[in-house]
Amino acid sequence: MKAKTIDEVLARLEQIISDSIGNKSRAGYFAALYYKVTASVKEGIEKGRFDDGPRMEQLDVNFANRYLEAYDQWKNKQPVSGPWKTAFDTEARRQPLVLQHLLLGMNVHINLDLGIAASETMAGKPLENLHNDFDRINNIISSLTYQVINELNRISPLLSLMGLHATNYNSIIIQFSIGIARDGAWVFAEELHRKKGNEYQLSINERNKSISNLAQSLTHANFLLRITLWIVDIFEWKNPARIIRALHEYKKASVKPVIVS
Repeated sequence: MKAKTIDEVLARLEQIISDSIGNKSRAGYFAALYYKVTASVKEGIEKGRFDDGPRMEQLDVNFANRYLEAYDQWKNKQPVSGPWKTAFDTEARRQPLVLQHLLLGMNVHINLDLGIAASETMAGKPLENLHNDFDRINNIISSLTYQVINELNRISPLLSLMGLHATNYNSIIIQFSIGIARDGAWVFAEELHRKKGNEYQLSINERNKSISNLAQSLTHANFLLRITLWIVDIFEWKNPARIIRALHEYKKASVKPVIVS
């Protein structure tokens, strides 16, 4: 069943995290990051940091349900959309770094799901009215993602030594930028919001293909980069349950408040 409130989203994420720890599933990596984002959005709503709190909760729920639906489809062995399929299928592979697993989830959720959720939230209304709050939720995603990647230096000690630090990791693993992704998500939302009927679905299908290609490139590297990733991987923690606990518990102890403006 789809979540209807932000509290239901948090409860579902907690369950995914708990199940992933029990099953030692790497799917819990992204869920732990996403829990932080959702909890910070909830805090922002409660403190009146958005133009329209109820609308922001609806955006957050619409956004989260796309991930939760894909996760449920994957767990129930049902067909999953291209980029989410790549992200979840990679869960069974040990070799990709924790950072790569996080990027796979971020890729599809920001580049594909966020634009769709924004358009759905503003159905029948001017999309531009959402723009300020859209930027604010993206500030939260960016801030918390960089905080988590910094925390990865404990889980993967050679990330910074190998140049895979938060300031330049995207240029080394893939040409992926949170800033570019969020700007592209708004452009996609604008494009989608102008579509009706079949054109609406065709636009989503085309976007799905391009983001699927990006997801595939996240799991492949040239020879020199493979050597770099192999060296980093040697010293990275190997127990998924331990990693998930570290990512999730870090929120409770150390994540800095995100101020949206």
